[in-house]
Amino acid sequence: MALSLEKNQTISLEKTGGAGLTKIRLGLGWDPEKTGLMGKLFGGGGDIDLDASCILFDENMKAVDLVWFRQLKSKDGSIVHSGDNRTGEGEGDDESITVDLYKLPISVKHLVFTVNSFTGQSFEKVAKAYCRILDASKSNEIARFNLSEKGRHTGVVMACLTRGPSGWDFKAIGTTTTGRTADELVSLAVQAVKA
Repeated sequence: MALSLEKNQTISLEKTGGAGLTKIRLGLGWDPEKTGLMGKLFGGGGDIDLDASCILFDENMKAVDLVWFRQLKSKDGSIVHSGDNRTGEGEGDDESITVDLYKLPISVKHLVFTVNSFTGQSFEKVAKAYCRILDASKSNEIARFNLSEKGRHTGVVMACLTRGPSGWDFKAIGTTTTGRTADELVSLAVQAVKA
């Protein structure tokens, strides 16, 4: 059974996901908010283009790579993005990022996962947003973090993976921002990891 995480809660992937965890997948899901009677009848609210991204940092918190809709694979090939979903329609994860933990260069110490509204719509227009982390080889959900905090923000620093002496730790962050693309969130991601 997957854990439901709160803001700033950290779990050990090895302890929670089990031994032999080699690949993880971060899934992001959302729906457009259906507002008012007409919205409920006709699916109002419009499409919402949220983008999941992963910023890779070294031990000095210097960004060394960025995986997002403009670059679907890390330079070393260890991280792969599923591609851009521009509507949020349908069940399940709308976008996902798969990480091969053993292929990651040893110099990468932190992976920060962000989500932002490329079209600039605020999270007041987003419903049922979540991120979840899965054992990619078994498709077993390890933990889930609800991102449904309403507000005028257009982005969220969702979570981070940190490499420690005993393996990888996953931390739910949930810091809101007004950035519209992942490259605008790098400094906030650094602050979130250091907090």
